[in-house]
Amino acid sequence: MILKFFNKNKEKPNTNAESVNIACLLIHAAKIDENYTSEEREIIKKTIKKLYPDLDNLDDVVTQAEQKENDSNHIQEFTRDVKSLSTENKITIVETLWRIILSDGKSDIYENNLMRRLAGLLYLDDKVVGETKIKVLSNK
Repeated sequence: MILKFFNKNKEKPNTNAESVNIACLLIHAAKIDENYTSEEREIIKKTIKKLYPDLDNLDDVVTQAEQKENDSNHIQEFTRDVKSLSTENKITIVETLWRIILSDGKSDIYENNLMRRLAGLLYLDDKVVGETKIKVLSNK
């Protein structure tokens, strides 16, 4: 009887809500330089598809995320879901953030500040974030 109690399937978190929040974070980074491009949108879609391969409504998720990010004034609610991901997936998101930021060939003071803040919010070492930036720059 006790074994059944411990073996109960826990309810899976709402992957749609989680994917929307992660997309919001990526969209926030894309909009920080006030130039949200279709290239950045495609980068976001590819990352969400990589993290959630079974997601059927990818365009709906990105559209919802764009609206939610538009209506929000802080990023903490978006980072909450990222914190629960594996370190590998967090690094995937950081890599995507750098690809978005560097898609125009440069990173400004606001974008660099965002990445420093996110490193702290996601409990990632600054060294990992820096190495990820170098990796993205070398792949350009």
